Amino acid sequence: MPDWDLRDKACIVGVGSTAYGVFPETDAVGLGIDALRAAVDDAGITFNDIDGVILNRLPYDRFAEVANLQTPFLMPTEAHGRFSAIALNMAVEALATGQAKTIALVYGNDGRSSKMKYGGGAGFWAPWGFTSPGASHAMMYRRHMARFGTTPEDLAHVATAFRHHATMNPNAVMQKPITIPDHQASRHVCDPLRLLDYCLINDGGVAWIMTTSERAKDMKQKPVYVSGYARQDDFSQNSYPADDFWYPALQKVATQIYERAGIGRDDIDGLMIYDNFSPTVLFALEGLGFCKQGEGGAFVRDGTLQLGKGRWPTNTSGGHLSESYMQGWALIVEGVRQLRGGQVPPERQIANAKALQFLLATPVSASIILRNDA
Repeated sequence: MPDWDLRDKACIVGVGSTAYGVFPETDAVGLGIDALRAAVDDAGITFNDIDGVILNRLPYDRFAEVANLQTPFLMPTEAHGRFSAIALNMAVEALATGQAKTIALVYGNDGRSSKMKYGGGAGFWAPWGFTSPGASHAMMYRRHMARFGTTPEDLAHVATAFRHHATMNPNAVMQKPITIPDHQASRHVCDPLRLLDYCLINDGGVAWIMTTSERAKDMKQKPVYVSGYARQDDFSQNSYPADDFWYPALQKVATQIYERAGIGRDDIDGLMIYDNFSPTVLFALEGLGFCKQGEGGAFVRDGTLQLGKGRWPTNTSGGHLSESYMQGWALIVEGVRQLRGGQVPPERQIANAKALQFLLATPVSASIILRNDA
């Protein structure tokens, strides 16, 4: 739609997540159902109240059967992490058009115990034989370094900030503090990216419950409103590393997101940035206008993204780099808990958080603004 007229019309009223790690005794469906149980309990509803389901990385028919969800609206989505944002927007539109009244969005991943490989194998369109996401991002960052003068050490400021937040998160997989020298001493996986620049592949489940703002008034939890959403796809360089860092697409998102949400960038209290690899944090910050293009490395130095130090506390759960790679879904849960207040340890709470922004830099570039007051 040309004008996004869905501001604050839908909201998140329940969130749930499992532990993250290696759980060979279950599978993605079991993890997803555990997360959904937690989200249903959080929302104060029952499974019978759910009349819409959006699933990610889950077999829709088996999940619906095991969870006994007989709904008029059920939608599976592709496995890519970009679908964390896409699924949320799908739910907003389904609620607005009356296709469902209470939608469960569920993510389940048993990638660690099933030894999932991201890259190679069947299902990858790679005409040049280039299937490694890590290598692709390494080449993109190498170009960024050559063009703008950013350095590998700049990425250390991203990894250490997120690890600092993970030390305050009992559910984070990695809780040992790291320093800039620790990052620089970690082994290269694909130069210039080091081990600590890579996300953490683990088993886990995440779920959200969404409904209309009107129905949310009678719910157990204070609603967190979806105030704005914007998206721009660019698959012109999908088969090889994008030499523009998705900047034009992200710029288009930036021109829309704040107008749609009715607030400005300076009204945002914290960020949740999709961090499959640390360079994407810089690409997202530049593309969405938090700094000029090429200045992302300088922007993140000296604690800009760290709670208690910088203006933009980011990925306060530890993110994909230190909590677990739940492909954006757990970042939304962290944002909801932050905006509710009192649901994360006090030392991890963003003070007086009223609005948070989700940033996604991939071939599908997107952003979401969540608020705790319509």
